[in-house]
Amino acid sequence: MKQLIVYQRPRYHNPQLLLGFTGWMDGGNVSTGTVVYLRDVLKAEFFAEIEPQDFYIFNLPGSMEEVAQFRPYTLIREGLVIDFHYPQNHFFCAEDHDLVLFFGKEPNLRWNEYVDNILSLASEFNVRRIYFVGSFGGLTPHTREPRVFCSVSHEHLKQEISAYGVRLSNYEGPASITTLLVVSAQKRNIEVVNLVVEIPMYVQAPNPKGIRSVCRLLAPLLGLDLPFQDLDRMCEEFEKNIDRIVSERADLAEQIRKLEENYDQEIVGDEENFREWLRRHGIDKI
Repeated sequence: MKQLIVYQRPRYHNPQLLLGFTGWMDGGNVSTGTVVYLRDVLKAEFFAEIEPQDFYIFNLPGSMEEVAQFRPYTLIREGLVIDFHYPQNHFFCAEDHDLVLFFGKEPNLRWNEYVDNILSLASEFNVRRIYFVGSFGGLTPHTREPRVFCSVSHEHLKQEISAYGVRLSNYEGPASITTLLVVSAQKRNIEVVNLVVEIPMYVQAPNPKGIRSVCRLLAPLLGLDLPFQDLDRMCEEFEKNIDRIVSERADLAEQIRKLEENYDQEIVGDEENFREWLRRHGIDKI
């Protein structure tokens, strides 16, 4: 693939690939945060990338606020341009753990070609299974462990993944790049497992509890021995901060208490009614 650049060739035996994308399904930075956490803990090194120019829209009409997410990134300090870069789609190698990590931005254009680049690298290094981590805002209260749902590329994977307490997804609606990845990977006989974490819809902040939940799943699946002490501390601080804010809103505290009851009793709540309640009470984020 012309956009795929491999700078070095790690020595793998039976590697697996983990994907994280910014944008869609990265609520609470769970998708990208998981990849960054594992990259840092495993000391993974950058070794390949997908050049971005063919896959993104950089200039759209509209206000600065509306189009800011499409623009390249720049850093200017005291009048000096320090940095400028387009969306990054980087592969990192953790050779000792037989793991490839990918951190990217879901493309605006040429989805099939973008996916082909990912699968070409996977085929080149004989990757037979790919994991994606994502998240969405739902009715999980911040005081409970996030629920994890999954979709898979092959029937035989359902029993394996369900054994870890993951719920099988039922969904109809707008698709992500990873859905196309599943369909394309099947044609190459590559397995794909999408792990999607349900995080509190009323919290618009990086969510370490979501990252920890999915890392606890990935550790045995990827054969990793991970130190969770740092994540545990971040989760404790996260919950304390949310508790402090909620304590100042008796109406919100009551709604969260109901979420906790439904969560503990496995009752499926009405997401749209809860979203409408948040809107009526002017709660767009905490």
